[in-house]
This record gives sequence, structure tokens and C-alpha cells, in this order.
Amino acid sequence: MRVSRQSSARLVRQFGLALLAVPALALANADVEKNIANTGNWAMQAGDMYNQRYSQLKQINTSNVGKMQVAWTFSTGVLRGHEGSPLVIDGMMYMTSPFPNKVYAVNLDNQQIVWKYEPKQDPAVIPQMCCDTVNRGVAYAEGKVILQQADSTLVALDSKTGKVVWSVKNGDPKLGAVNTNAPHIFKDKVITGISGGEWGVRGFIAAYNLSDGKLAWKGYSVGPDAEMLIDPAKTMTWTDGKMAPVGADSSLKTWKGDQWKTGGGTTWGWYSYDKALNLMYYGTGNPSTWNPAQRPGDNKWSMTIFARDVDTGMAKWVYQMTPYDEWDFDGINEMILADIDVKGKPTKALVHFDRNGFAYTMDRVTGALLVAEKYDPQVNWATHVDMKTGRPQVVAKYSTAKGGPDVNTKGICPAALGSKDQQPASFDPETKLFYVPTNHVCMDYEPFKVEYTAGQPYVGATLSMFPAPGSHGGMGNYITWNASTGKIVQSHAEKFSVWSGALNTAGGISCYGTLEGYLKCVDKKDINKELFKFKTPSGIIGNVFSYMHKGKQYIGVFSGIGGWAGIGMAAGLEKDQDGLGAVGGYRDLAKYTELGGSLTVFALPN
Repeated sequence: MRVSRQSSARLVRQFGLALLAVPALALANADVEKNIANTGNWAMQAGDMYNQRYSQLKQINTSNVGKMQVAWTFSTGVLRGHEGSPLVIDGMMYMTSPFPNKVYAVNLDNQQIVWKYEPKQDPAVIPQMCCDTVNRGVAYAEGKVILQQADSTLVALDSKTGKVVWSVKNGDPKLGAVNTNAPHIFKDKVITGISGGEWGVRGFIAAYNLSDGKLAWKGYSVGPDAEMLIDPAKTMTWTDGKMAPVGADSSLKTWKGDQWKTGGGTTWGWYSYDKALNLMYYGTGNPSTWNPAQRPGDNKWSMTIFARDVDTGMAKWVYQMTPYDEWDFDGINEMILADIDVKGKPTKALVHFDRNGFAYTMDRVTGALLVAEKYDPQVNWATHVDMKTGRPQVVAKYSTAKGGPDVNTKGICPAALGSKDQQPASFDPETKLFYVPTNHVCMDYEPFKVEYTAGQPYVGATLSMFPAPGSHGGMGNYITWNASTGKIVQSHAEKFSVWSGALNTAGGISCYGTLEGYLKCVDKKDINKELFKFKTPSGIIGNVFSYMHKGKQYIGVFSGIGGWAGIGMAAGLEKDQDGLGAVGGYRDLAKYTELGGSLTVFALPN
């Protein structure tokens, strides 16, 4: 049907934004969508654009998962922490390692290495990385494998040869602007963030053209409205029980002087996308420094959920979870998109398990706050979230700002690494529950004055970590969560934090890894019913994934101890307060596992 320009204008007047939204409905990225639709693939780091980490495969199920055996293994040739997971696209597997970020393409017919890419990176990047030299995986679309290197170089590799198609510099590692995140592909854009909040790096999210690597847009977390891609009149936030415009200079007003220029709010977590709304969602990290006395104010928009238009980067809505963060409760954890009933009403929801110990259920269309409840009963730094203001109600005893610099505030729960760090949860569309790997850890926190020097750590606090007292004695729980009511359904205690990404499947199982190195699969209807357990060569901080090849289902996971929890082992640190307090808290890990770097893949026996 041909429509004249005048008719088109009349239709727009009649139907308004509904017609204008049609192009956004056309595709997310046609190739990525095609690869996701093939249930035998694992085409994105979370399996899909909603970050649900759910596989429709069911050959391995509750009745036979206990019979799984190791099908094959692969060494990456690198020690340190192995986060993320490989991708599987039509019989080929693409995986990356921690620094130096080797990328392998492996033929699943025979596990042959088809090509290897090993970037030449300056080892000076390593001490600029806060909490281990991890890399959370590659992205794939249109014959390109996209790698975000530690030195901030974003690279597109030819998926058949491994040759560089294009590369672009995303930040300056000499200033602490490095990268650990997995890039994501939404529509014709490659989305990536930046690390370095502990160096005073000012966070941003950037979109590069998939075709040629040119910068399409860049939105900062803090600072002037134009640089944040915030419209003071149209970008909305939860205010006095309803959504309202953020107003002019919403960030600048909450910082003292020019402190926003070294304000943090980095973006090294996970990103999700709703193509019907053409919105991408992600969280921003802690403000810099960790000494709150040096940065009075709410420090917006650090610690914030952003919803941005993928084409333009403009922020549709924002919600700050922890204003004036006094505890390093980074807000970068994944945003899981799910269509669920909330208080009896069908809702296009966004569910986020924040480091601060509260789980948030938001209306992902409008940004309205619907539910905010603790997902670890030990959380004590705040009593609750005021549902009218959206602000956590801070307990004075655990306020590091009230104590002030050089005062050790004791017994804060959770610790800075949060009730959950970046290890992603899963959502099961059958049970309508979320399966959440959690940390059960508390801390003592002593801020001190620190001067900003470009390229040097800008932390300003000393921490000690320990298991949550008066509890089961362990440092982790694997829980099921009802995001409609904000309640824990079941909780399974673990000796150490559960630092692995979860996987649920149509076969009725839920799988995760432990820091000691066990891959475990439980009954998703009763997570205390353990169906499978296998000790891999090293501690697991990678994300469980599943694929099918030649009619056979496989479940795989990286093992390789490291990350913040395992930084003592990974980097050879010994003092309890090293590793920003994690070394002492996780000292016993060395009794159960050792460094490694391998992929273990399981299947049912023939």
C-alpha cells in the first residue's frame, strides 16, 4: 500500500505515537533474533535479550540429570577469574578468557580450534583493574564476534577467520578506564560500558555501529543533562509516589562543585532490551570516592537504573536505588525483563537484585516502583524502602557518613560486594520465580580522606568482610524469589557465596556453580532437592549455559577461581584487608580449590 506524505501526516495526527513506534517493533537485530530462536544455540550471554537465562531444552531433565557425565573439557590457557560463558551459534562455540582476552572459535563436531585471536595488550592494564582481570564474554551478530578488551579496545572479529574487521578505543586505561563487561548487540548497535569507579572514572554507556564501529551515541551517568542524554522535561523518575520529570540539572545539583567529573557511576554489568519499547536497561555503579564525607549529596545518577532509547540513547526514565551511597553498593547487576502479575495486575516488569540487598520490581514501560524488599534477611543498613519517595531508610548505626572518616563502622550487612554481585539470576516462565545466587556476607567499613590523582586508585575506605553472623555459618544462599510479592520462596545454604550465573531449563532443573568448584543442578520446584553435583577443576564464577548439537543437549560452565571473592587466590594477595576486604573474608577458599581456567561440558551418556 502506498501512502502519500499528506496521508502519512494525517495518520500520525490520528494515531500519534502508536504509528511512530512501528519501526521499533520491526526488529531487535534480525540475526541475533534468528540465532536466539534456534533453541540449540546459546546466542547471547544471558540466552536472550530479556536476560532471563532460561533454556527451552529438556532432553536433560529432573529424571536423568543425575546421570550426566563430562562430555569434553577445554583449557583456556589462562589463570585468574573466568566469568561469563561461551556463545554457541550453529555448531560453533566462541569463548574468551580473562586478560589477555584470548578468543577461541571451536568446532563442536570435533572440538577443533578453528581460530584463535590473542590481542597484544599492555600488561600495565592489569594493576588498573579493580577486582581481578575478568572478562564476561563476547557477543555475536551478522558474522562478527565482538570482544571488549581489558584495555578498552572494542573489536569486531570475522567469525570465520578471527581477523579484525574493525576496532575502536572506548576509554583511556592510563586513567583507570578499563573494561570487563560483555558487549551486547541491540538492533544495529554494539552496546558497551566502562569500568574504573575505583579510579574516579566517570561512567558512561556507549553505542557503536555494528557495521563499522563508529560511535553512534554516548550517555554519561553523571554530569550535565546534555552529556547524560537526559531531557529535563521528558526523562521521568519516581517522585512522591508517581512519575515526574527529573527537571534541569538533576545530577549537577547533587554534587559539590566539579566532583561529578570524577564521580564514578561506571557501567560494567549486564544490559537488557525490550524491542517493543525500543528501550535498553542497565544499572550504574558506585560514586567515587568510597569516603562519603568527600562528596555530600545524592550523587545522581550513580546507583541508578536507566532506561534508554537504543536509537538515540535518550533516557526515558531513571530510578536511583541508593542515593548518597555510603557502602559501595554498586548498582550494575542485571535487569531481568519478565511479564508477570504484580499485585494481581499483568505487568511488563523489570526485576533487579541490587547489591544493596533489596530486590526491585519496576514497571519497565513507565519506570514506576512497584515492589522493593530485602532478599537476604540479614540486610541491616536500611529498614525498608519508602515506597512513596523510593528512598531506603538508613539505620544511623550503619551509616559510614554519620561515623565519618577514620571511624570504623562495624557489622554492616551486606558487605560492599553486595547480597548479590554481577553473577546473574535466572527467571523461569513456568514457575514464574527468579533463581538468585547470593552472598551472605557482612563488613566493617572505615572511610578515610583520599586525594584524586589521575590514573591512581581513588577508593578512600578500608574494609573487612565476614559471614553474616547469627545465621547458618556459610557465606551464600541460592534462593527462589517471588518478584510479585517481594518474598523469598526457598533458600538453600552454601558454604561460600554463590558467585555463578544461574540457568533454568524446560527440563525442570536449575543449575549453578559454587566457589569450591561444584556444578550443581537442583529441582526447580524444590531447590533443596539436589539432583546433580560434580567437582570441576577450579572454583566456579562463570555462568551456566546449555546448547544442543547433533540432537544431544549439553550443559557447560567455566571454572577458574577469581573475581572479587577469589581475588586473594587469583592475585596472590595475603593481608585480610587486601582486595578491598575480600581476602580475609574468603581466606578458607584455598582449602577447597586452586587456580585454573577451563570449560567443562556435560551430557547424558550415549
